[in-house]
Amino acid sequence: MFIKVKHVEPMQDLTLRVTFENGVIKRYDVKPLMERIDDFKPLENKILFKGVKTDMGGYGISWNDFIDLECTELWDNGVAETI
Repeated sequence: MFIKVKHVEPMQDLTLRVTFENGVIKRYDVKPLMERIDDFKPLENKILFKGVKTDMGGYGISWNDFIDLECTELWDNGVAETI
């Protein structure tokens, strides 16, 4: 089951604030990916990191043609915000 991304916002601490179509908001920490997977290391560049966008259809997010994440990764491994 896909819970599509409605909006993504880059945060100062290299996390993402992801709003899903069902209204749930989760924080996703990108730093572990940057440490484990070389393809994510360019996101250390704050300008690139801030350029994240929601993909057409909401099935994921991307920074460029080479760096992206699927909505299921963000949903499964994001941490729900609490009020």
